[in-house]
Amino acid sequence: MRLRQLVIAAETLDTADTLRAVLGLGEPFPDPGVAAFGLVNAVFALGDQFLEVVGPTTDDAPARRFIQRGGEGGYMAIFETGDIAGFRGRVDALGIRRVWEIDLDDIAATHLHPADLGAAIVSVDQPVPAGAWRWGGPDWQANSVPGAFTGAAFESLDPARLAGRWADALGLSTEAEGETVTIPLEGGQLRFSPGPADRLTVFETALPDPDAALSRASDMGLERDRNRIRVTGVDLVLSRL
Repeated sequence: MRLRQLVIAAETLDTADTLRAVLGLGEPFPDPGVAAFGLVNAVFALGDQFLEVVGPTTDDAPARRFIQRGGEGGYMAIFETGDIAGFRGRVDALGIRRVWEIDLDDIAATHLHPADLGAAIVSVDQPVPAGAWRWGGPDWQANSVPGAFTGAAFESLDPARLAGRWADALGLSTEAEGETVTIPLEGGQLRFSPGPADRLTVFETALPDPDAALSRASDMGLERDRNRIRVTGVDLVLSRL
C-alpha cells in the first residue's frame, strides 16, 4: 500500500488557487468525471503523488454533507495497491461496504463507506501499469513539481480503534507509542492521535524548499506556526525533500 493522493473538501476552488500559490504547484487537472459525485475539482501533481481539492456543486453531494457536518478539511485518502482483488476480498470479509468502484483498462478503484472506517473516505486503486495515475490527467508528468507526501495524520476520540479499522481494511499493521498509533506505509505513515472528532487533519508534505513555501504563506496572511501552514481545515506540515 502506497499513499498516492490526498483530498481536501472546500466550499470553492479558491482553496486550490491558495495551495498552488503557497506550494508552487503546476497546472491543475480538472477531472470532468467528478461531476457524477456533484463536484468540481483541481488535481495537482507533487512528484508522482497528488493533491486534490473538491468543491460541491449540488446540495446532496457527499462533500456538501461532509462540510455541513464538520467543516471544510481533509476528505479522502487514495492508496495504490498491486492486488485490488485481494483488497476487495479482504474488506468484504470484514463487512466493510464498497460504495463505488470502477474497472477500466488503465485503473481499477474501490471506495469504502466512510461510516465503516471513519475520519475520511478511503479509496484503494490499482493502476496499469503500476505507477500510472489516470486521476492526475493525461499530462500529469509534465505538470508535476518536485515534492512528496510522507504521510497523513488523523484525530479521534479513540485513535487506537480508528487506526485498527484502517489497518484492517488496508491489510497493514499498527504501532503504538503512548496515545498515538501509526500505520507504516511504503514511503510514509499514517498517524492517529487523540482529538475531538474523527478527522483527517494533517498532510505531511516534503518540498525542495519548504522555507520558501512558509514565506509565501506569511505573505498571503495564512495561519502558520514554524513548519505548519493552515489551509482550509488542513495543516500542511512541511519538511525538506
